[in-house]
Amino acid sequence: MEDTEIRGAPSVIDRYFTKWYKTDLKGKPCEDHCVLQHSNRICVITLAETHPLLQKGKAIKSISYQISSACSRLENKVSGKSKRGGQFLTELAPLCRITSTDGEEFTIFSCVRGRLLEVNADILTRPNLLLEKPSTEGYIAIILPKFEESKSITEGLLTRTEYEDVVSKRAAMKDLL
Repeated sequence: MEDTEIRGAPSVIDRYFTKWYKTDLKGKPCEDHCVLQHSNRICVITLAETHPLLQKGKAIKSISYQISSACSRLENKVSGKSKRGGQFLTELAPLCRITSTDGEEFTIFSCVRGRLLEVNADILTRPNLLLEKPSTEGYIAIILPKFEESKSITEGLLTRTEYEDVVSKRAAMKDLL
């Protein structure tokens, strides 16, 4: 049988994940995050397409999972079926800090409450993954919400349609200025 490319087939992300968005985090315009929620309730935190790092062609100088002197997301260790030991995060818990070559710093937040399962250590050695493949290999972290909160974690997040409305309103405002 021949290997043929299937045109128009949905990607793995489109097939198995629901995209949710959080815009203007902590009042910073356009600092948008994307939460990919799997049907098993696991959430993958990524940069939204409109994030300044992706829009302005910035180069990444450094990425740090060191949140404070006492807290490093890299030291997060989970074990067992129920993922014991993972750091518990609130919606506005910082996951990492990204510094661009022009000195601008961006803090990436968790956007959902839950247990931190994993951070993407690959982006520390290959930061361009964030820019080239933000939804796949360039993800920031994986979070598991509490089972009883799994239905309500999307409150406060925007659907794709609502997010596109926000982006179009921003563009209209920019055109007026």
